[in-house]
Amino acid sequence: MVKLWRSGIFWSVLGSIGGLGHLAFSGMMARLLSKPEFGYSNTILTYIGLLSLPLTMVSTSLVHYIAHFRGQNDEARLQGLLAGCQEFLLKATLAGSILAVVLADPLARFFGFRASLMLVALIYFMVNVWSGFAVALCQGMAWFKRIALIALAAVGLKVLFGWVMTSLSPTAEMALWAITVSLLANLTLLYWWKDIFQHGARRISPWNQEFLHVLLVTGAYVVGNYCFLSGDTMVAQKYFSGEALGDYQYAARWAINMPITIAPLLLVMFTSRSGGREGQALSDQRILLSLYAVGLACGATAIILLRSLLVKIISGHPNPEAAAMLIPYTITMSFVGLGQAIAMWSLASRWFKLAIFYGAFGVIYWLALMLLGHTPTALLQIMPLGAGGTFFLLLLLWLLTMRNHAPAKATA
Repeated sequence: MVKLWRSGIFWSVLGSIGGLGHLAFSGMMARLLSKPEFGYSNTILTYIGLLSLPLTMVSTSLVHYIAHFRGQNDEARLQGLLAGCQEFLLKATLAGSILAVVLADPLARFFGFRASLMLVALIYFMVNVWSGFAVALCQGMAWFKRIALIALAAVGLKVLFGWVMTSLSPTAEMALWAITVSLLANLTLLYWWKDIFQHGARRISPWNQEFLHVLLVTGAYVVGNYCFLSGDTMVAQKYFSGEALGDYQYAARWAINMPITIAPLLLVMFTSRSGGREGQALSDQRILLSLYAVGLACGATAIILLRSLLVKIISGHPNPEAAAMLIPYTITMSFVGLGQAIAMWSLASRWFKLAIFYGAFGVIYWLALMLLGHTPTALLQIMPLGAGGTFFLLLLLWLLTMRNHAPAKATA
């Protein structure tokens, strides 16, 4: 069997190539769109992520649940749970779609999005949740290579349609349409539908007290993760002018893509640890976690040293304001990425108290940004302090939790 960490590296290498494609798309949009439109085209995706939080909570819980029982080598129970999870995820996707339609308008008014952009955003949301339906089931089955290859194909579609559509009409709506089209590539995962489900398998509903507990804790993790990774973008959308928002997004493209590009290492680790935590699996999980930390350190160093050039690549011209923003933004995303790694390890290990703390810290962090970060300077002063403080606190709690669980593992 191929070692787990090699699957993580394969996915991350393709993810890095895909990350370059995403950056190429951002650079193309920065040249074809005005600075305010470029800002809106990026912040609307963060807003859609806010609408998607309930479904992200459900899908992450099911990935953990499927992987957990897959690691027990009980094929009959696994097939029954897969059939039950498929039905449950289908109902959750329908309910989440309805909830998003209801909440879309009041939330859009609060954050200041125009109506035409919101209409395209809702269409994107529908396509995104249904493609995410397929990805969640496949991730639970540990089909990492298939997901990676299809994600790479989606990047190609995104760049191609982005160039065509925004050349015809240089607006944030057209940029979002291009991203929507690219998501259709994920639906090809349904080609392997018959490989996931065995015909005639007895459905076992995942809905029990254990799953409800997992779902609630996962909800805390998902909310915290959104607040750390995307909360600042929604603050910028609410308070910054169009020009300032554009500069902010020039810096954000590089800093945010750093943890996202190597996130496959964490996803593979999470899926593996949800299914088993001993022997070779534990060794592979530690390797994946170490590779992720090294990747963050190398990425942050390169971005800070090359910040002026990188901003110029995105914007098409020198932009000292955005380059200066990139230093605190990159430091923030480094701490955020490390904190996310601790939270995912804890959630997969079922160290639920630590996952709940992560969610609570995320909400406090976002509220601090919303209350105090009304200008780019103020926001970027608070972010590294908040993210850094949270990481060191999480690290302390994580080490204490590991020490408390060590005797039980040694005895076993």
